[in-house]
Amino acid sequence: MAEFVTPSLEIGLTPAFDWGALSRAARDAAYNNTAAVPDVAALHEARTRASVAVRAAHPGALDLPYGPGERNRIDVFPATSAAAPCLVFIHGGYWQMNSKESFACLGEGVRAHGWSAAFVGYSLAPQATLSQIVEEISAALDWLAANGRCHGAGGPLVVSGWSAGGHLAALALNHHAVIGGLGISGIYELGPLRDTYLNDKLALSDEQVALLSPLRRPVVAKPMAITYGTSELPALVANSRKLHAYRAAAGAPGVLLPAPGRNHFNILDDLRGPDGILTRQLLVLAA
Repeated sequence: MAEFVTPSLEIGLTPAFDWGALSRAARDAAYNNTAAVPDVAALHEARTRASVAVRAAHPGALDLPYGPGERNRIDVFPATSAAAPCLVFIHGGYWQMNSKESFACLGEGVRAHGWSAAFVGYSLAPQATLSQIVEEISAALDWLAANGRCHGAGGPLVVSGWSAGGHLAALALNHHAVIGGLGISGIYELGPLRDTYLNDKLALSDEQVALLSPLRRPVVAKPMAITYGTSELPALVANSRKLHAYRAAAGAPGVLLPAPGRNHFNILDDLRGPDGILTRQLLVLAA
């Protein structure tokens, strides 16, 4: 059972500017990562192309079902030893875009060190609520814990996610099979999103904001590294810094790792190589 610690230090939950004074257009822009990065299409295309090649080279355990939903599928890339750690990666896209297939290349860094890697698909909003998406991630972890060894992924799970996936990874830290986590440019406070275009599909309720914001939940005393690009939008930077401070106030382990010069999208490149700064951080989490 996960150990929970309630922090004694209150951390501000809004972005590091006067949120209430902003127009709707300014609030939308505060979280619009795509508009903030001019070459986002090229970055996505390059990552997708590399991921297609990885999936084609390792077709043995793709699209394994963990639940009844169309997107309840996992791609597993086996380790050299079934007992080696497994990177469980959760893709981003503000819970309403993207798919696991475009991120498979991000496991190559740890796989060069003998790890396995698993990429989790999940239902998207508005077809699924955020509460349902969180439940699907838990079901995927249950499936990996019970069946991963059969597919070369029988070791301890280290969960990581990017953007919305960082949020889901933070919530998944309390799963019994997870030993640590890496949050990449995540969203850890949901309240401000209700004032943006993102809520058109999410339709967040008061209850969901309260229960599913990592910055409002008891801290899980497992190691979690938190990283963001120094060239990201201020609201994203604030989310990462505040979650690290929130966890540190409770005595939970884990570093805050700003990635110099990285934006919301090219920060993922630091997972692709065996010596990338995020790859090295994953190795520390499983040490």
